[in-house]
Amino acid sequence: MINKDFFAALDEFEKEKRIDRAVFIAALEAGLSSAYKKETGDARPVMLKLDATKGKIQIFAYQEIVDEVEDPDREISLEEARQIKKSFKVGDMVMEELNPKMFTRIAAQTAKQVVMQRLTDAKKEQVLEEMNDKEGEILPAIVRRIEGNTVYVEIVSTQMEGILNQQDQIPTERYLIGETIKVFVKKLKVNNYGTQVLVSRSSPGFVRRMFELEVPEIKSGVVQIKKVVREAGNRTKIAVFSEDPDVDAVGACIGPKGTRIGTIVKELNGERIDVIQWSANPLEFIASAISPAKAAFVQVNNEAFSASVYVNEDMLSLAIGREGQNARLAAKLTDWKIDIKPYDNIAFNHEEV
Repeated sequence: MINKDFFAALDEFEKEKRIDRAVFIAALEAGLSSAYKKETGDARPVMLKLDATKGKIQIFAYQEIVDEVEDPDREISLEEARQIKKSFKVGDMVMEELNPKMFTRIAAQTAKQVVMQRLTDAKKEQVLEEMNDKEGEILPAIVRRIEGNTVYVEIVSTQMEGILNQQDQIPTERYLIGETIKVFVKKLKVNNYGTQVLVSRSSPGFVRRMFELEVPEIKSGVVQIKKVVREAGNRTKIAVFSEDPDVDAVGACIGPKGTRIGTIVKELNGERIDVIQWSANPLEFIASAISPAKAAFVQVNNEAFSASVYVNEDMLSLAIGREGQNARLAAKLTDWKIDIKPYDNIAFNHEEV
């Protein structure tokens, strides 16, 4: 059987689908085996022999020669094999070349179904292998289609489809077909429809990874990210820390003249980012957490994990934030219940920061 077009198609398949030709050949052999059994009732497995130089394809049904036959479909005894050829020995293959013309249209359809299923399974495994390594990464993606509130993207480095659900979108953003955006790979979801790559732009992990990419001190481990909280499209708070007393963790994240944080803010379309100095001392950490407001005093109830933060009148609205957002994010960042109160210089028992 000579078919140069088959080899050209095989090369193209390997290039476009990025499935190794050995996987395709194995799928084709499985399909031909099923078709051969359907056509003849013979359950011997089938193998292909390919000669790309000559453009030649041969199909063989085969059995392995063994001392003791356990699977009659796949194995043949040495005694029986030597009735075919006296020089046969254990371990050899008894092969019979098949004529492709013996496969009817129905048998060919059976082969096609088996091949497609095998390739679908191979593609699932490929996605899992490739994307497992990408989980938690930021990757460029092209917006391919929008259905309702769901955006479907093609992840550039893998050509896999990513799903950007409504809750993973930044509410203030609008996405256009064909535009390239950065997405955070949240996780892989396997269901009856296959493997889905769930991506996000609203996740705190997106901001965390951006800082890891933009700040060398974080990448090297000199500066640690303790926690990130976010209300996507509006504000993010990130707590950072360094064990090196000579390193300004907050300054490292902001960068010279704000260049590092500026890059991240630009990617987030102007979302405000407060970089907070983390501290093991709750008084200090809570006071920092209400940034950009300045705390006058902080009172804490250690048992209830609650704190009253007193600020001057001119700082009150800034400390609370629009619709309570700044105070709410500060509470999430510190894991303390925070109550913002005006400081009016009336004497009370307090702990000063």
